[in-house]
Amino acid sequence: MSKYKAPDIVNVMKIQRLQWLGHVVRMNETRSVKKIFEGKLEGRRGRGRTGLRWINDVEDDLRKLGVKRWRTKVLEREEWASVIKEAKAKLKGP
Repeated sequence: MSKYKAPDIVNVMKIQRLQWLGHVVRMNETRSVKKIFEGKLEGRRGRGRTGLRWINDVEDDLRKLGVKRWRTKVLEREEWASVIKEAKAKLKGP
């Protein structure tokens, strides 16, 4: 039996996604990553199931964690840090 318990990789990735979301949303508007994040594709999509987007997964994680009004919280670095801290506690991340 090991004394060290490795963190669940899925929960670690969820925490990392939330941290990246805060970083990207607060970026300068001229940055490429920000343009891609906020960009809209032109044209029509093909038939079949709608493709999953990264933000859909992140919003689902936030919903499960009970975070409301994340779009306003993410703009304040300290408030977003407290959201991350709560998420780490709930998910038992690193």
